[in-house]
Amino acid sequence: MRIAVLANENSWYARDLTRAIADARSEPLVLGFRTLTSSVSSDGTKLVAFDYDETQHSLNEADAVIVRTMPPGSLEQVVFRMDALGRLADCGVSVVNSPRSIECAVDKYLTTTKLVEAGLPVPRTVVCESVEHAMSAFEQLGRDVVVKPLFGAEGRGIVRLTDEETAFRVFKSLRMTNAVLYLQQFVRHEGFDVRVLTLDGKVLASMKRQSDLDFRTNVTQQGSAVTYEANEEERDLAVRAAAATGTRIAGVDILRDHEGRAMVLEVNAVPGWKALARVSGIDVAARLIESIQSERRNK
Repeated sequence: MRIAVLANENSWYARDLTRAIADARSEPLVLGFRTLTSSVSSDGTKLVAFDYDETQHSLNEADAVIVRTMPPGSLEQVVFRMDALGRLADCGVSVVNSPRSIECAVDKYLTTTKLVEAGLPVPRTVVCESVEHAMSAFEQLGRDVVVKPLFGAEGRGIVRLTDEETAFRVFKSLRMTNAVLYLQQFVRHEGFDVRVLTLDGKVLASMKRQSDLDFRTNVTQQGSAVTYEANEEERDLAVRAAAATGTRIAGVDILRDHEGRAMVLEVNAVPGWKALARVSGIDVAARLIESIQSERRNK
């Protein structure tokens, strides 16, 4: 099998997946997302990308494509990338995760609405575009809110607001960049959350993330990963959240408030597993490649 990985050249994930693909006796290709080029003619649609030695490779001839990054870009660039991945999937190439599920999970508003439609508990959320409406939401949500970028991951750009004047300045600054204002009621918790990794509708691994320095528990934000076995409720929430967003592999973040009530915070369609693999002892990359190979054999 030829398995292409759209990833940053020197990323840990590119190396881990390359290792797992080679161990599974398949051919790995690490390609740059920004090099995607599509040719459209009466002969059909063809998509190529370049590796980091500037060698061109046909993605139509790959058996599978693993999406490990989504570089920042304009609306046009992001739409083109998603369209290109969609055409690959239509041509029979296995794209993990699927373009539709990535589009859903990368959009916090869409994800939150999908979770609610599936009957899953989420923090109270308000999404708007004006400073006036954001200030009204600040009051409605108890004057203690978490503001998140609509698109974003790893805890970047998230801020907690508890002061009216500060909230106004933050909302006004965000509007000057044409940002959508995504506010969630701050959930008072015990300083940790649970990350559950699902694959093919089953729980693959889980860990607890905690921090004494910040309300964010992301490992990339100085949080620490701790060995943890998700309980039955958390496993059920994670599997249902992945299904709601259509993700084949997903990192689902679950938080409990002081009363012990669990709620789903986010679903990540390009989930990190470096810390999770370390604390769980599970070779996530190998399990993902095994899943892709099994799917291909059964087609």
